[in-house]
Amino acid sequence: LQTDLKKTIEPPIRKLEPKLLQGEIVVNEVNFVKKCISAENSQEDLWGKLICTNFKVSFVPQDDSPKQKSLLSHLLLGEHDIPLTCLEQVVTVNDAKGKRKVLGSNQKLKFNPTELILYCKDLRILRFCFHESGPESAKKVCLAIAHYSHPADLQLLFGFEYQGQRYYESKGELLNGSSGWGGLQTSIFDRPSDWDREIKRTGASEWRVCSINENYAISPSLPEYVVVPVSLADQDLKQYSLFFTDQRIPIWCWSHKNGSALVRMTTINDPLQQRKIDQKIFTAITKSHPQFSEVIKSDLDKCLPSLQEIQSAFIKVRQICVVDPFEESEERWHSSVENSRWLEYVSLRAFLKHSAEVVYHLDGKNVSVVLQEEEDRDLSCAISSLVQLMLDPHYRSLVGFQSLVQKEWVMAGHRFLDRCNHLKKNDKEESPLFVLFLDCVWQMMNQYPAAFEFTETYLTVLSDSMWIPLFSTFLFNSPKQRTQHLLDFAKSKAIPQGKDQTVFFPPVWKWSQQYSPKDQTLFNNPLYVGKGAPCVQNREVKSFRRTKQKFFSSTLRGTPTSLRNGLRGAEDSLPRRSSLVSELKPDFSPVKDESPSERFFRDWFSRPADPQGVLIPLLMPSHVVIWKLFFLRWVPEACIRSGGPIATFHKLSQLVDEIEILQSRLRQYKGRSPGSGALPSPGAPPSDQRRMYFTAFATNEPPPTPDFLSSSFPFTPVGNLCRSGIHGTPISKFLNGARVWLSTETLDNDT
Repeated sequence: LQTDLKKTIEPPIRKLEPKLLQGEIVVNEVNFVKKCISAENSQEDLWGKLICTNFKVSFVPQDDSPKQKSLLSHLLLGEHDIPLTCLEQVVTVNDAKGKRKVLGSNQKLKFNPTELILYCKDLRILRFCFHESGPESAKKVCLAIAHYSHPADLQLLFGFEYQGQRYYESKGELLNGSSGWGGLQTSIFDRPSDWDREIKRTGASEWRVCSINENYAISPSLPEYVVVPVSLADQDLKQYSLFFTDQRIPIWCWSHKNGSALVRMTTINDPLQQRKIDQKIFTAITKSHPQFSEVIKSDLDKCLPSLQEIQSAFIKVRQICVVDPFEESEERWHSSVENSRWLEYVSLRAFLKHSAEVVYHLDGKNVSVVLQEEEDRDLSCAISSLVQLMLDPHYRSLVGFQSLVQKEWVMAGHRFLDRCNHLKKNDKEESPLFVLFLDCVWQMMNQYPAAFEFTETYLTVLSDSMWIPLFSTFLFNSPKQRTQHLLDFAKSKAIPQGKDQTVFFPPVWKWSQQYSPKDQTLFNNPLYVGKGAPCVQNREVKSFRRTKQKFFSSTLRGTPTSLRNGLRGAEDSLPRRSSLVSELKPDFSPVKDESPSERFFRDWFSRPADPQGVLIPLLMPSHVVIWKLFFLRWVPEACIRSGGPIATFHKLSQLVDEIEILQSRLRQYKGRSPGSGALPSPGAPPSDQRRMYFTAFATNEPPPTPDFLSSSFPFTPVGNLCRSGIHGTPISKFLNGARVWLSTETLDNDT
């Protein structure tokens, strides 16, 4: 009896074991580790076990109920888990000896570490202390983390082991007809039918799907199927390909309803052949236009910052936002952000600016534009995507945006493996170009919130997915590399030949792999005005109006005459970087000697904005701001309790959900036969899945007061490297949602 009573009174001892995925194994572990939560109060720190597996670094706390949990619950990663591919630096510290070392693969550690600091590519900084741990165990786990975060080969990334195990465990479901896509309509563009659909959707009747690159016979970095002008024969394309970098023939991106086309191409290696081939390609593009309009070439290498400049700017802005202490005034802090040049590259003198100029040529001048880059695999991915996002509302829907990324980045051969530096082999090849693109998209969302179906949470989660090596989307440098590795993978796992690769190694677009249906509703924008859905205010149909903007000025003065057959010389290309400084006009009144592009932008900004029409971003310094949810979400000092955009999102979501409930009840009422009984209660949810994360409550229930809301929602900054508090300092105004203060220099330029 006493034994039974003792069992009842004493709580069971909890085993500190990590949650492992299929194929995941524990490599090394150490007990009695402290995860530092606060720099000012050690009482909030967590104690537990630090574990290194072949997939992640996992911390298992002794306390099973932490004070704050992440609202976004990842199905593959725990709250205290970091994928090994997400680690930027592994730093060991011995505070007693004053020693500090950055660990790489197969390195020795000559001192016993008392601390481990992990710098992550998603901007987290985690700190663990080993004061109560065994010194040898602490050293071994640090060395294991450093070693396994530097895989020697792509096939050693955990995704290959995981997807092989997952395929066989779910083989019965797949054989019984279960779709590996879960009904998602995102086009992968690995087959002619996807391209045919895109041609028909855009009305590009003078363009065709070309299959000369089947089995990657022409270029290893292009997809097997590309779209080319109808007037270009396959034999001619094969001949021309010999002169292009990496044999990449020019490829079609998109067509305007007026017939103008957006095309990408590499540089031509042979200067003697350049003019001849340019003329033949441009003539074919001209023939594809209903009015045989001219063609303009944009040299992106001359107009935009280099990959090294983008990487340098990102490192600087990351240092300012995440590492450096908030000890300066808001003016000096913003000056530091400006001096990093990250916002400059995003907006006024780089990507958004140049994309808007391409929009002017396609939409305003009705001419086709060829984006030229040395390899056509980096800058052109961002510009072509942004141009299509501004012109085509289809790409501002969730499925459309995913298809755009798949088409212009993944299948166009962007080097995700090198640019993300998954294997940590060459830091010089690393560049956050895709993050810069997502920042540009967010800037447009921030200015036109009703035009996008998805949210900034979706964009942030998409950026995080780059560092989870379980999906095929961000793992490879080209379609050919992806195909070859997945064929070898299928052979090694005895997966039958001919099996769809998206089934046994799915892309990231199957979000049910990572998040529950409930959490996926955080991707839905309650403000989205879809096609044919006007905004109603005071019983009248209204359009969203733009903020008055000092409009773009032309960087192309006058309209140069085109050469014969639609070919333009180098002097007629889009402007170089040095000419991107605009003359900003104070109003919308006509200006003497106004250029066509100035008139185009003045006319556009003087009319109400159409969320389902062309969008042109506002590019003055006061309009382009730091993306807080991305850059500041892990900084505890920058976290605003019950504030930030989430407060508005919460209310709007509840209103939209209430409207959808009423619409559902109205449909039931209209379809109800006489005598069919009472209507459902007002608070009853619709029969299908609720679309909003925050749902409405019945009128007889009190409104909830969610105390978990913060500016970092749905992420939590708890457990990241903390700095001294900033409450009461000038910078706290900015971090608490006040208007963005600008430096004196910027304000002078603005006026």
